Amino acid sequence: MIRNALIALILSLALVQTGAAEEMTVDVNTASAEQLAEALDGVGPAKSEAIIAYREENGDFQHIDELVNVRGIGLRTVDQNRDRIELDAEPASEG
Repeated sequence: MIRNALIALILSLALVQTGAAEEMTVDVNTASAEQLAEALDGVGPAKSEAIIAYREENGDFQHIDELVNVRGIGLRTVDQNRDRIELDAEPASEG
């Protein structure tokens, strides 16, 4: 009985954490490397630094799909994070 309760609690906490991560959004034109790595699935420190380097060299992203031009970021990563990405504080799903 206690084992089942513990399993249910662990699963509940896992679902809550997953939901919180999905609700987080980030503006790729203004975010720091740490913010990008925290908010985007499949993007760690190296890829987030690459996003910033690309942004500094080429200017702000005009469309979410431009992220595929960043070394190490593919269409799959962009699609996975489409609902989390904002451009200048406009939700990605609207653009």
